[in-house]
Amino acid sequence: MKLDGIKACVFDAYGTLFDVHAPVGRVAAKLGDKADAVSRLWRDKQLQYTWLRSLMGAHADFGIVTADALDYALGAHGIADADLRAELLELYMRLDAYPDARRCLAALKGDGFKTAILSNGSPEMLEAATRSAGLADHLDHVLSIEAVGIYKPDMRVYQLAVDEIGVNAREVCFVSMNPWDASGAAYFGFQVCRLNRLGVPGDNLPGEIAAEIKDLDGLAAIVG
Repeated sequence: MKLDGIKACVFDAYGTLFDVHAPVGRVAAKLGDKADAVSRLWRDKQLQYTWLRSLMGAHADFGIVTADALDYALGAHGIADADLRAELLELYMRLDAYPDARRCLAALKGDGFKTAILSNGSPEMLEAATRSAGLADHLDHVLSIEAVGIYKPDMRVYQLAVDEIGVNAREVCFVSMNPWDASGAAYFGFQVCRLNRLGVPGDNLPGEIAAEIKDLDGLAAIVG
């Protein structure tokens, strides 16, 4: 399916452009057979804490949430290693980008689209990650939920992109690997292209997904 009237392509960061499992992958030898389970639980708790803090009205920035989630994951697997904890949190500040991320952003910029990140990450985390991954020069905007003080999928987060980029909601192609984020953005009014690298079904939530791609190299053909 081809999307019409797109002026800006807005991307989720973590899990979409950046590989959230890369930090544990780099120290997998230190974790042994617990590595995959720790990484998955870390990510699950990280997301859960953003939703729960939003519902509780107890906001903390993504760095704090990420550290709290890591502490839970390590503790759940009986790992008490302060140096390993510090190493993992440092690695999370400079995540690896997926190989198709830079190609996609460069192609979109070359075709005249505005490009942006709209992320749960704090400004400091996003600046560090985009620069270390070589994405900064391909982005017009790097937007953090800290500007509104609540996490996705609150509608105020998606409105932030409209206000900052200066486009209408229907002129935005929003791309996310997270099904719940894709649904939230679609419910807000973006034209959503869901990135589905793993071939998993979408969530049963409000919001009509306009298109789906298996990798970011397929995006240019949908919006161009």
